[in-house]
Amino acid sequence: MKCGFVTILGRPNVGKSTLLNQILGQKIVITTDKAQTTRKRIKGILTDDNGQIIFVDTPGVHRPLNKLGEFLLDEAKIAVPDADLILFLVDGTEPAGKGDKWIAENILKGAKIPVILVMNKLDKIKNMQKIEENLMSYKLLFDENVPIIRISAKTGRNKDTLISNILKKLPEGEKLYPDDVVTEESMRSVAEEIIREKILINTSDEIPHSVAIKVERYEETEEIDRIYATIFCETKSQKGILIGKGGSLLKTVGTQARVELEGIVDKKVFLGLEVKVEKDWRKKDKVLKDFGYVSQEN
Repeated sequence: MKCGFVTILGRPNVGKSTLLNQILGQKIVITTDKAQTTRKRIKGILTDDNGQIIFVDTPGVHRPLNKLGEFLLDEAKIAVPDADLILFLVDGTEPAGKGDKWIAENILKGAKIPVILVMNKLDKIKNMQKIEENLMSYKLLFDENVPIIRISAKTGRNKDTLISNILKKLPEGEKLYPDDVVTEESMRSVAEEIIREKILINTSDEIPHSVAIKVERYEETEEIDRIYATIFCETKSQKGILIGKGGSLLKTVGTQARVELEGIVDKKVFLGLEVKVEKDWRKKDKVLKDFGYVSQEN
């Protein structure tokens, strides 16, 4: 039996979280079209008759602009040394850019860990010549022995081919998790991420990047889960936007998050939300730690 850790690495918005959800057949990671949607490493576990793959989804690698950005980069870097295999996910609709080259030169080449180059978003390209041109630009980042698999994370195209190639690269070993476990995430963490996802979907400009969620209390009973969470932003004007006229936006976010959480826990959920200002929280180590943005080794 094969068993091992597979780190999914790439620039922001290349589809890492979409790919993981597609592979597992269920949503364990939030996804939006906004950069920096993923802020922490999240494990997703796929178990079948051939083995167990522990995927590690990571934040998109980009140049940090503040303490939060430094944390996001650290989260990606930390996930590399202990991996048995790295999936370097790239956007197949465009040629390799500076970000891809930086990852290849500064993270992958020094790691000495097997890499599979995964070319995503092929559902968006109809021109085969364009695909080949883009593919060639990524090939130049590696030696000729790096396997290349073309996929669509959105539609699931070539998902089975990718999984079979991953298993070939993993070591022999016993399963590390029970068959029915698909993630290590707690419901408190899941709730925080789902609330943040609904904010990302319903807001624009700087708001999505300026928001952090903290579940203050999670009370669980057989009939209902009661969740009390605080939405933190950086300015009073952002607070006003998040609340909305007559509380309209906050109500929309709360309703969408509550409905999704009820589907996960399969019972009633009460979700209490409030918005607070924590000025420049993305630049403060102590506040970042309080919000759970502190990197820990595997």
